[in-house]
Amino acid sequence: MTAVSEASAAPAARRDGRICGREWWTLLVAMTGTFMAIMDSFIVNVALPSVRAELDASFAQAELAVSGYVLVYGLLLVTGGRLGDLFGARRLFLIGTVVFTLASLAAGLAGDPVTLIAFRAAQAAGAALFYPQVLAVLQIVFTGRARATAFAVFGATIGLASIAGQAIGGLLIHLDLFGLGWRNVFLVNVPLGLLALIGAARTLPAGHTADGDAGHACSLDLAGVGLLSAALLLLIGPLTLGQQAGWPAWTWFSLGAALPAAAAFLAWERRLASRGGSPLIDPALFRLRTFAAGNAIAVAFFAGNAGLFFVLTLHLQNGMGYSPLAAGLTFVPLAVTFSLASMLAPRLQGRYGRHVLTWGYVINAVGTLALLITAWAAGTGLTGWIMLPALAVIGFGEGLGVSPLMGSVLAGVPARSAGSAGGVLETAGQVGMSLGVTVLGLLFSAALGGTHDAAAAPDAYTDAFTVTLVGNLALALAAMALLPPLVRKH
Repeated sequence: MTAVSEASAAPAARRDGRICGREWWTLLVAMTGTFMAIMDSFIVNVALPSVRAELDASFAQAELAVSGYVLVYGLLLVTGGRLGDLFGARRLFLIGTVVFTLASLAAGLAGDPVTLIAFRAAQAAGAALFYPQVLAVLQIVFTGRARATAFAVFGATIGLASIAGQAIGGLLIHLDLFGLGWRNVFLVNVPLGLLALIGAARTLPAGHTADGDAGHACSLDLAGVGLLSAALLLLIGPLTLGQQAGWPAWTWFSLGAALPAAAAFLAWERRLASRGGSPLIDPALFRLRTFAAGNAIAVAFFAGNAGLFFVLTLHLQNGMGYSPLAAGLTFVPLAVTFSLASMLAPRLQGRYGRHVLTWGYVINAVGTLALLITAWAAGTGLTGWIMLPALAVIGFGEGLGVSPLMGSVLAGVPARSAGSAGGVLETAGQVGMSLGVTVLGLLFSAALGGTHDAAAAPDAYTDAFTVTLVGNLALALAAMALLPPLVRKH
């Protein structure tokens, strides 16, 4: 462990794992960054109709404002994490937050679709620089019970931000503050970003998290960055852009080339590590059973989570005729139970260990099955109130499955690799989200007759939603099946 990480962890250890004083402020700053990054992945969805109307944007341009963010964000997460290992988590958090805040301001002032898309990409780049540092800070600054509590707060923040992105977006458009309409969904990041910058400068630990002097003992693996970016672009590109493009030949070629590109990246990383170099991702990480299994679980879990959010939002607005605000508020029960379970997780972990994850994924699967049965039984009479119990159960299961997963996966990771390991884990989640939205979106579209047309009959939407929930249940069961290597005692 480095001098920085030892010094940062010592205060928490001396207080028997309790968080108090400066560590609470550090956690608050880290969670502000988490909230911004997660919220911005969802907040734009409800603004798309207004963006199209005011900027005279095509449907493809409006969708690219969302998918372009996902693409750039997914490409840069690992690199952002590794840069934090080399040059310090605080420095990268500050740089990333500055980029994100300025890009948010520019996106809010955009006068045409192309400018908006460009600054959305810049937002994603900034988020990819600062977000991996959050997991690095939680891993390095906190220890023991304090770390479990910090990850619980992290999980609760993810749940709140996911829902707040849709609910706050709908509310801001509804209120039309200062007559700015949809622009407020970007401008809201400016005060949040400024607060995060002030707090990070005052509370995040200074120095480097990588062994040795940054830029001297270690350097950024540029070849690894290129190879990994190519592999992720070949995978995430068609997943985020393929459906709106009609799945042309290049999307299938790209997906087919992703695996060889990933193999080339792994071969290069092993070669570089064997020569004593500084790889972008330490190949030894994947020899940690919990790290390898946890990343696979993250793909399946976040695929189901994001896929459900995407399809349910479509059904609420297009099939059930809900307004953006009403659709966002339908997710509130899920967010409340998610946050509650996240905060209960540390106490349960102290007693039952990693088997809390088993409970979480079982409860999540039961809630998904309950939602499937509810949708099938209610038919066109389905309402948000009828779905409330099942959504609450799903949220509770997800809450028990997020923060313990993050903590368990990163538990055996050396401090010098905390940033890049966090970037890998977040990338696995991002790939899972892209897969979930794409696969379940395709299933929903196929069941609906190949269209997301809002004019389709309500019963067609109900049938499509029910069919898609079967796929969602399959992903929940897949996450359960991957658990044994992670929860088994070592």
